[in-house]
Amino acid sequence: MKKLTVISGKGGTGKTTVTANLAALADNLILADCDVDAPNMHLLMKPKVIEAEVFKGAKVAVKDQLKCIECGLCKELCNFKAITSDFKVDEIRCEGCGLCVAKCPSDALKLELEETGDLYYSQTKFAPMVHAKLKIGAENSGKLVSQVKEKAESLAQQEEKELLLIDGSPGIGCPVIASINGVDSVLVVTEPTKSGLADLKRVLKTVKYFNLPAVVAINKYDLNQEISLEIESFCRQNQVKIVGKLPFSKVIVEAMQQGELVVESAPESKVTTAIKELWEKVSCDLKLKG
Repeated sequence: MKKLTVISGKGGTGKTTVTANLAALADNLILADCDVDAPNMHLLMKPKVIEAEVFKGAKVAVKDQLKCIECGLCKELCNFKAITSDFKVDEIRCEGCGLCVAKCPSDALKLELEETGDLYYSQTKFAPMVHAKLKIGAENSGKLVSQVKEKAESLAQQEEKELLLIDGSPGIGCPVIASINGVDSVLVVTEPTKSGLADLKRVLKTVKYFNLPAVVAINKYDLNQEISLEIESFCRQNQVKIVGKLPFSKVIVEAMQQGELVVESAPESKVTTAIKELWEKVSCDLKLKG
């Protein structure tokens, strides 16, 4: 089984759109949406949920009122002001550090896992899909990403799939690191803007730190040929292969408005041809059989 993660340096580059269209072209795969903070893949893939489970990824202090002697030590020690004036735990402020639990003289406090998201196993018209959604304001998105990825890897092995295609998060934070950990290749989708180039450099530096092979696709490359050439020059100087240059096209917008993928709705369009060429290069690099 080969594992490919698609990421971007910033939001809005078209990362998820590219990933979804690659999923439509690929064979024998499992799809994983590891952008748990702001998942969008389900909007394009229209998955039918088969299984759902609660994700408990954070701890919060819970007080046993009968044991509490209201000494006020927990309120005094808490750096997050999570203990109220009447010695109750404010779950929103609590960071689950455990200091109050360790120091409570009457053992009235303990840490408990709280529900911070949901994990789904679904079926799409192209492939099975593992995805999740973190609750608003919840933390530990990196841990949820790891769970999505682990479940997807397990399913891919059980069903003898050839490819695990992962839609990662934008940026370089913990969710991104969790989504690229242990994969065979990273596809970075960028755009021809100054911020796109700056973020591409940060992302490639992160990928290089983990000693992972990376390739680049420039989306909407023809909107700013000058910066596209800058991106190509940077990649060439750093020995990073550019596997795709996708043109700007209204047919992508029209397809999304209809809830469709452009490779299906406009199979003869220039952008579909470019996406197919991108997939051919990526699948060749991964040595996929399909």
